[in-house]
Amino acid sequence: MTMSDHAEEEEVAHRLGGKSRREKRVSFPPDEEMVSGYAESKDARQDGDSRNLSDIISAYERSCAKHKVAPDPRTLDQIKEITCLTNRARCLDLQGVRLDYRMCESLEEILKSVRFNLINLQGAELEENGASSLMDMISYYESATHLDVSSNTDMGVSGWQALSRLLIQSGCLWRLDACNIPIEDYPAQALSRALLSSRLTVLHLENTGLSGKPLFTLVCSLKKNIALQELYLCDNELNSFHDAMQLGELLKYKRTLRTLDLTNNAISDSGLEELCDGLRVQKSGLRTLVLHNNRITHRAMTHLGSVLPLLRTLETLDLSDNDLQDRGMHVLKEALISNRSITRLGLASVGITCEGAVVLAEFLAESRFLQMLDVSQNLILTGGLMAFALALKLNRTLAHLDLDRNPNEEEDEFLIETQKDLLSRISDLCAANAEAASEMDRGSAALFNHDDCDGKDNSGEAVARRVPAQTLASA
Repeated sequence: MTMSDHAEEEEVAHRLGGKSRREKRVSFPPDEEMVSGYAESKDARQDGDSRNLSDIISAYERSCAKHKVAPDPRTLDQIKEITCLTNRARCLDLQGVRLDYRMCESLEEILKSVRFNLINLQGAELEENGASSLMDMISYYESATHLDVSSNTDMGVSGWQALSRLLIQSGCLWRLDACNIPIEDYPAQALSRALLSSRLTVLHLENTGLSGKPLFTLVCSLKKNIALQELYLCDNELNSFHDAMQLGELLKYKRTLRTLDLTNNAISDSGLEELCDGLRVQKSGLRTLVLHNNRITHRAMTHLGSVLPLLRTLETLDLSDNDLQDRGMHVLKEALISNRSITRLGLASVGITCEGAVVLAEFLAESRFLQMLDVSQNLILTGGLMAFALALKLNRTLAHLDLDRNPNEEEDEFLIETQKDLLSRISDLCAANAEAASEMDRGSAALFNHDDCDGKDNSGEAVARRVPAQTLASA
């Protein structure tokens, strides 16, 4: 050996956190020969290790030979494309590559010399020992700022322990994707324990079966977490009672959360009431709320309508694929007019007709903030399109109005041509608003640059664009 037994033990302990000499990971060769090397220090790797790409590729190939695995051709191609070793490479994409323990061990020669923005391990068939080994390497070498371990269902207790350590110890990892994995019992506990002190700002947990006790465990940690800003819980069959109550509690206590995406769940009307109770307490903080396809009906719009005027930071609200109908638009209209923060509103496939479109048009005529509105996949015919066209003569902010471009319900040729003309007019009016907004942004930038040159104070508040307080009828 090149180091004393004592020094080697200290070095391996340092690699795994430095807490104890007993907490070490020893990597045995495939033939179980005695270990003859030692973990290199971070400083050596951060220094570039005086290696070029050829050295890294050669070291990886030797490591593969040592562990009796074939070098992965895709991995070699990606390493060859790296242009700068001093900055993070864009991605190490190992999606679909079968990473058993030996394959994971062979990757250390790459991870010790190259750091990446994203390491993609989707569907890599990670098993317990391999997952544990790889997570420890990624943690020690600070290999990724974004890690995707989705669709790896056999990481086992050791794998989840190592992932938990990685989340706690990493100073650079800001996003984790762990989708399509059953997060129950121990995985939920390990993840929740890590989230108490993790620096993650984005967490994707789509299709993980988090409903019930696992969600409760997660929320308990997130209430104390001060870093996480975006949480994606799509496709988890979240229910309208216990799950929605937990999410409502999360909104009450977690003020750093900016995005909550609950797409394709079963929050329903009573669940939305729980969420609104949480929003009512928070009032500020959350900027994006996605409730796409959650079995919500027009009856729940009273709960949403009561809280929308109170929200000062919510910018994106997506209610698409819920059964809101025209009645829901009537209930929401005044609340939307009173709200002064929403800039993007999703109402695709919510069962509205021309009646609901007219109600939305009345809101548009009053709105000074909305920039994007999606009302596609609704039964909006000539009357509704006409209402939107009239509203846009008064509105100065809407830059994107998503409508079905080929409405086919009208049978009269004149009405079909009228629809085409109205769609074209709506498109032109939105484009004019977008151009005006761009001009204002350019003018503001020029003004600030001029003030900077003159040494003037730029602390003045931005003034919202004002639209004449006229009704759609008067137009």
